[in-house]
Amino acid sequence: MIMLINTIIAATNISAIPPVPYTEILRPQFHFTGKKDWLNDPNGLVYYKGTYHMFYQYNPTVVGWAYPSHWGHAVSKDLVHWTELPVALYPDSLGNRASGSAVVDWDNTSGLKTGKKDVIVAVFTAMGDRGQIQCLAYSNDGGQTLITYSGNPVIPEGQRDPKVFWYEPAKTWVMALFATEKEVDGIRIYSSPNLKDWTAVSFLPGFYECPDLFQLPLDGDIKNQKWIIHGANGEYYVGSFDGHTFTPETPKHRADYGENYYAAQTWNDMPARDQRRIQIAWMANGQYPGMPFNQQMSFPCELTLKTLPDGIKMCRYPIKEIKSLYGKKHSWKNLVINPGDNTQSEINGDLFDISLVIDPKQASEIGFNIRGEVVKYTVNDHKLTYRKASADLKPVNGKIKLRILVDRTSVEIFGNDGEVSISTCYLPNAGNHKLELYSAGGPAKAVSLDIHELKSAWNLAE
Repeated sequence: MIMLINTIIAATNISAIPPVPYTEILRPQFHFTGKKDWLNDPNGLVYYKGTYHMFYQYNPTVVGWAYPSHWGHAVSKDLVHWTELPVALYPDSLGNRASGSAVVDWDNTSGLKTGKKDVIVAVFTAMGDRGQIQCLAYSNDGGQTLITYSGNPVIPEGQRDPKVFWYEPAKTWVMALFATEKEVDGIRIYSSPNLKDWTAVSFLPGFYECPDLFQLPLDGDIKNQKWIIHGANGEYYVGSFDGHTFTPETPKHRADYGENYYAAQTWNDMPARDQRRIQIAWMANGQYPGMPFNQQMSFPCELTLKTLPDGIKMCRYPIKEIKSLYGKKHSWKNLVINPGDNTQSEINGDLFDISLVIDPKQASEIGFNIRGEVVKYTVNDHKLTYRKASADLKPVNGKIKLRILVDRTSVEIFGNDGEVSISTCYLPNAGNHKLELYSAGGPAKAVSLDIHELKSAWNLAE
């Protein structure tokens, strides 16, 4: 009934009855959004004793990005169901609270621990009259609240977006910071024994904003670790890192080909029992007219590093926890799709997890029409396309694998187990809830097709 009321309001432009929060017609149902106002870059991603913390850029306006900039805060037990907490960091005399990261200082190297719980330290950029400077805040209550460090700034220079982590071989903290040297944008690396005193040790050109730097095992071999350095636009190198210098060993690749993937970051301090590298991005510049909120995060993905026919690449794939939202399932095996067929005509909705293995056979094009928007694969040129975005995707053993997450205002596509991904926002036709798997130029075969209808991740009883 709530969804019906919202649909009627949207269709008739009646605004007298405010919709129930988190049920609005354009509200993502399993991608994180704030209850109201603007959000952008994920910040301070840290796991501590059963809780995933996600801080993020927050602005108390719904019309778009603007100063003043704060740190919003949400927590989750499973990276799917989120609870929004009060604003964690406010602007002060040093300026706005721009992007950064957070770590658990297990050995209290910073000396900021005052209680029984381990101290969590956030490192962020303040932007004000002194320019872009690097500062600390800390938590002694398990990350619930942050206290601004009285000795700020810890680096009285620019530029911004510090990503900090512990580098075990040298027993030191490492920071990757977006910086400009000799008019060249890149990532400056710092080291520190205590999170307070930092020394610049190297510079890698060719990146802009929101760096991330982390390890991944190659092909699942924990004894063969490689390092990834990643920038805001999704470009990354695979290489080696000695605590001071990153050395690329591959050409620069793209993590995502969509229109709306930006400023992705990964969680620090994952527990020993779960060594996944989990990433989330800001789905930048989506449109949500008439909504009390603005912008959304991507769905969290597990990152892996694989040796592919064209080299070593990072793969992105939705985390397994999405299964907690599974509702009704529709399945087909060895389904022949002739031009003009629509075997999914009985399925309607706006929340889906779709898994497809396709054998192109005689088809020149195979695709999914989702609420009037087409995910298309063209056989001759091996192109996966959605809206303005496209990526090369070659068959494996003659087949293409697709995974498609459909939310109310976003579609995320993963080809061949995450070899490519396309993260894109869209404005749906409110009256179109149809799915259609199609072929053109000849028949194709869906070796397997599974469509899970999804439930909302929001607790609508709150």
